[in-house]
Amino acid sequence: MTTYGSAGAAVPQTEDIFYRSHDDLVLYVRKYGSDDAQARPLLCLAGLTRNGRDFHDLAAALSTHPTHPRTVYCLDYRGRGRSEWDRNWRNYSALIELQDVEAFLTLRGRSDVAVLGTSRGGIITMLLAITRPAAIGCAILNDIGPAIETAGLARIMGYTGKIPVPADWDEAVRVVRDINKRQFTALDNAGWRSWTRQLFNEDAEGRPAPAYDPNIGKALSEIDISKPVPTMWEHFESLRSVPVMVIRGEHSDLLSAATVQEMQARHPRLTPVLIPNEGHAPLLKDRFSERLIADFLIDADSTWRALPRPPLPEPQEIFSV
Repeated sequence: MTTYGSAGAAVPQTEDIFYRSHDDLVLYVRKYGSDDAQARPLLCLAGLTRNGRDFHDLAAALSTHPTHPRTVYCLDYRGRGRSEWDRNWRNYSALIELQDVEAFLTLRGRSDVAVLGTSRGGIITMLLAITRPAAIGCAILNDIGPAIETAGLARIMGYTGKIPVPADWDEAVRVVRDINKRQFTALDNAGWRSWTRQLFNEDAEGRPAPAYDPNIGKALSEIDISKPVPTMWEHFESLRSVPVMVIRGEHSDLLSAATVQEMQARHPRLTPVLIPNEGHAPLLKDRFSERLIADFLIDADSTWRALPRPPLPEPQEIFSV
């Protein structure tokens, strides 16, 4: 069985941040740790239908690291988690979400950050390397690369926006297990329940509630999987100047071992990691993943120096509770 969580871990300092997008949606970010941390800050970007809760255990551990604590920001894209839903489903695109990420970095006065992107978040990371290269000091791509396997994409398209909201948490756990049990072969009951709580919001009566706008499925259906999926090798190579870690789940059907090998051939400072017993995308909740990521970030910190940051924008642009 895989062991999740960090026994005896310190309780992290957290802050809820809300900010407005260019088209006036209120978006949510959870911050872990203090702005006074001397290590390079980490921005966590989730998968297509996922949210910042995916990174809670990792963010808690990194922000309370005994020697290198760092500020960690976990972002909810529009239509996910605690962020507002978009009335126009066509705005659920990587390019629009990239703009939302750029806006947050600008509003917080952050550059040269570490970026951890899971799946969709890794695509946004590679786009950010093109549009704002100074924003990225190092990158972690979680089960995503410049080439996406059609089988995995088709599987995700098959359920996104199509699963009814479960009536209670027990049913929710069964649904999550049924969909993912072939990809995640070592999760115990506690692991499935913890993951389920990440995947759903909770309504006022304590029942599962949607954690993403089902219309994201409409945006995803625009992809024609009868044709080769466009690759992002030029975007990936924009990361050549910074350290990169690529994490692949042993059972992944979205990122192939061959793609990881090609990434190694094209990047001089790429660290490949294989997570056993997990598929798309590794949960990053086990101590093995936690330690590898912490060590990678500490090594990358040697090239980073904290710079004075400009004052935060006025409250109407960004606000915290």
